[in-house]
Amino acid sequence: MPLTIELSAAVDPGRQRSNNEDAVALDNEVKLAVLADGMGGYNAGEVASNMATSFIRTELGRWLREAQGHASDAEVRRAMDICVDNANRAIFNAANSNPQYAGMGTTLVVAVFRDTRLLVGHVGDSRAYRLRDGRLQQLTRDHSLLQEQIDAGLITPEQAAFSANKNLVTRAVGVEDTVLLETHQHEVQAGDLYLICSDGLSDMLDDAGMVQLLLASDSLDAACSALIDAANDAGGKDNISVVLVRASGGASPASRFWWPFRR
Repeated sequence: MPLTIELSAAVDPGRQRSNNEDAVALDNEVKLAVLADGMGGYNAGEVASNMATSFIRTELGRWLREAQGHASDAEVRRAMDICVDNANRAIFNAANSNPQYAGMGTTLVVAVFRDTRLLVGHVGDSRAYRLRDGRLQQLTRDHSLLQEQIDAGLITPEQAAFSANKNLVTRAVGVEDTVLLETHQHEVQAGDLYLICSDGLSDMLDDAGMVQLLLASDSLDAACSALIDAANDAGGKDNISVVLVRASGGASPASRFWWPFRR
């Protein structure tokens, strides 16, 4: 039997920001999730993130519905690339035609669930994680100066937690006329829980803290609220956006009868 995919999302401005530059968009019919963390002066970051999420949900959602599950994974990845490229050009053109929006851009995570496969693409430092058998694994790798310094051995991951370069991304949607969406495919198993978030969450909570909250929550909505509350309790220094996706049902070995939520 096919897996059942359930989605939930929440966004919060945090404790120290007066505006909200994060945006999320879900399409439950085609199992599509989009999250963006905008940047730019005035309300430009908010404009960029909302343009990205609404455009991709509309265009990619329409394409997935028309494909009706018959498209190959390669064709879906190509559709993701095209939709992100079109969104990038729309944001770039808006930034260059309106002085108020000059320099605006946004991070992006796009996730398409196709029964036992996940196609996830990202730009910037918003992240996707998978919780499986109690272990949280980061599926995306930040496009950031900090990650480049870690990769080069200049600093350790422990030192990175206290770096002043935390929010310097090396790739973003809308800041140039082209953008490269990094895309990967992952196997989805019954019992998996996927977390997509902006750095307003990942900068405030460590992996152990996120796992504890996810395992203690009774539902996806409750887990979203618990994560946001904990990030705010830790300082809420930035906007916080969370998408949770749970896979259940299907045929799985007896060893996989594990559920991430308390019943």
